[in-house]
Amino acid sequence: MQGSSRDLASLVVPQIGRLVATDDEWDPYRLADAEGLSVEAVSVYFRELQAAGRSAATVRSYGMDLLRWFRFLWAIDVGWERATRIEARDFCRWLQIAGKPARPHWRHPGEAGPRAVGARPVGVYSASVRAHSETVLRCFYDFHRDAGTGPILNPFPLQRARRGRAHAHHNPMEPHRNERAGLYRPSVPTRIPRAIPDEQFNEIFARLGSHRDRALVAFYVSTGARASELLSVVQGGVDPGRQLIAVVRKGTRAVQELPASTDAFVWLRLYQVETDGEIPRGHAQPLWWTLRRPTRPLSYHAVHRMFERVAQRAGMAATLHSLRHTAAYRMAEDPRLPLTDVQLVLGHAALSTTQIYLTPRKEEVIRRVLAHHGEQTRQAAARVTPAAAPGYRPESLDVLFGTGAS
Repeated sequence: MQGSSRDLASLVVPQIGRLVATDDEWDPYRLADAEGLSVEAVSVYFRELQAAGRSAATVRSYGMDLLRWFRFLWAIDVGWERATRIEARDFCRWLQIAGKPARPHWRHPGEAGPRAVGARPVGVYSASVRAHSETVLRCFYDFHRDAGTGPILNPFPLQRARRGRAHAHHNPMEPHRNERAGLYRPSVPTRIPRAIPDEQFNEIFARLGSHRDRALVAFYVSTGARASELLSVVQGGVDPGRQLIAVVRKGTRAVQELPASTDAFVWLRLYQVETDGEIPRGHAQPLWWTLRRPTRPLSYHAVHRMFERVAQRAGMAATLHSLRHTAAYRMAEDPRLPLTDVQLVLGHAALSTTQIYLTPRKEEVIRRVLAHHGEQTRQAAARVTPAAAPGYRPESLDVLFGTGAS
């Protein structure tokens, strides 16, 4: 492969084009260029994803990666169908080094956001974001190659098979993986889910400002549902008598009943009494609504921002998704609850994903290790001064070992 003389250090990628959400269930999202015209190659790929059973949320996630790639191509003036491995390599380098672009705040479109402080953007794309982007773009070009509408060679190729004996360094405790990774796919470190300690959770819960917020947090931490799943609950999906609440699963879109704590239903009832006559009632109406007028169904971003503000006031960096991890750890630590039950409640496709929550919490590990060090210090101190055997006077031992007063 020939080298490229493209100067990535001085490359400016304008934030042109956008991913547009539509009200059309046949085409929930479209990628628009600088003139507002839809990029047909992306629209066709979105229809392929929809036909494969991917949710609108997945289409949006793929669309954000494609928008980032097309902005890069527009900046270097290369058509998507003419992209080669050189452009793919430069794009992956640009993602790794250039950093996130400065974006305006959604409430103040004409003003720069907090990332615009300084001469260059603050923050870089994480390895997981770059790995996801590489996979999406490789699948995008695989689709167009098979359809005969894209380049014959995928700009994002797979790694060549390494020489030597297959699986020579394979860990026998892990399953074999025969698939090859992308050539430009970064190594993603294994992340241990972080749960909120009980003391911090109690502090955050005490600062919640409404019965609705208390009910939401109580359901999150007792059901382990994802943020979007709990917001999908309709008023007819609540069964206080059996302590069940029906959510729409993120991946399969199937309706599943999840058990919740008694406190969660108590806070929910207080929220319903408080909003009686102010929000629409009906079996198919959403359960969660905004507190501000005019009332409208509660969105994910509103709940995420609400919890973020409360956590910041409490001086903590907990996120809304941490509540799901907290619920998972609490269930996994209960010896009377089989791990397969935890897997079903959390909606994990593989048991290996649920087994992550068997990893001890960082706070508990630190507490136990510090207690171990304290015990070692106590035992060492006890070994310094030997205990007097029966029949020996302590002052005689002091003279013998030189520990008495001089």
